[in-house]
Amino acid sequence: MRTLVITGGTDGMGKEIARTYVARGDTVVIVGRDAEKARTVPGAVFVPADLSLISENRRVIERINAEFPSVEALVLCARYFRATRHETAEGIESVFALDYLSRFLLSHGLTAPKTVVNVSGPGVPGGRIHWDDLMLTRGYDGMAAQFQAGRANDLLGVAYAARHAADGRRYVLIHPGSVSTGFCGEFDAATAAHVARLKRYGKPVAEGVKPIIARIDTPPPAPLSAFVLHEPATLDDPSFDPASAERLHDLTRKLLG
Repeated sequence: MRTLVITGGTDGMGKEIARTYVARGDTVVIVGRDAEKARTVPGAVFVPADLSLISENRRVIERINAEFPSVEALVLCARYFRATRHETAEGIESVFALDYLSRFLLSHGLTAPKTVVNVSGPGVPGGRIHWDDLMLTRGYDGMAAQFQAGRANDLLGVAYAARHAADGRRYVLIHPGSVSTGFCGEFDAATAAHVARLKRYGKPVAEGVKPIIARIDTPPPAPLSAFVLHEPATLDDPSFDPASAERLHDLTRKLLG
């Protein structure tokens, strides 16, 4: 029996992945905000948390390390779209906080997860780090925030693999394609229309999680790998630049204090 930790495990693809492994008899820890939704995954251990807050991530890490010190897989699914800029109570732009900082903290903070599967859309064109304005205080755009978080997760994978290649840990970045999943967020009209199309024409969640489950069950041997659906993606791309990865790692450490 294995132990898996799944963020965003109360909704959409995260919930489907959680149900799959509960049905197999594994220990599944789901992290999310909604206790009512958590009850739709009977048999899972629910850890309530607002993962957009640094303090909450640290509390979750402390609890999981104490109660579940041997984690087979950490699966990072939590995300939330915001059409307008919002800061958390800790003064962090909320998309950056949830979609990147939480994944950074959990990846590095849990006690030696054997595999981290980051559902983030690796190598998406248009993603860039706003080095002089990480919090997007000037001319915020919801898609720009999402794209920055996506690029930041690519670089997170690079920096993580560089630090843990020798101890056998594996970091997997994966894009599951167009899936009719939960799409949590606050949308403007244009984005809401796009989400409606994805919900209508995207693959059912049970189909959409198959590439993710495949990577959890059989992670590649390399310290870092990236996939679009079932197909490996090249790491020979600016999205995975080692110098940028180290730069972002250092900036993140400073931001976290």
